[in-house]
Amino acid sequence: MRKLRLLFLAVAVCACFGVSICAQTVSLPDGYDAELAKKLGADEYGMKMYVLCILKTGPNDAKIKGKDREAAFAGHMANIGRLANEGKLAVAGPFEKNDLSYRGLFIFNVSTIEDAKKLVITDPAVKAGIFNYDLILWYGSASLMATPEIHKKIQRAKI
Repeated sequence: MRKLRLLFLAVAVCACFGVSICAQTVSLPDGYDAELAKKLGADEYGMKMYVLCILKTGPNDAKIKGKDREAAFAGHMANIGRLANEGKLAVAGPFEKNDLSYRGLFIFNVSTIEDAKKLVITDPAVKAGIFNYDLILWYGSASLMATPEIHKKIQRAKI
């Protein structure tokens, strides 16, 4: 009978401990901001789906020179600004010279490859064939959507 009581007591303690652990995992983390999470499109983990775009050297890169190249890159930069201002581009930037022919990166604030393709083909450097691109779905922190606004506050000189 004593063994039965000890077994019952052990089960009761484990059950209480388990409920305590479950209660801890359900509580919201300190500093959680539901309004900000909603604004940024975050799921319960603070994440969201994006499309990652890797710009690569295109077939016309070496052929386009002078004023045509300058115009394509001016349009490329203007397009980046437009997409960021529209909330469709979370992050953009160039890669250093590398052996993979990777030239730059876009992280689009869209959840399908089709929607990202519609955005990347608006880029004058892509249209000109200076860049090719690869698109892939990427699950990352929804906080990336705050990057363009923060960048405006820390950018001293325009590109």
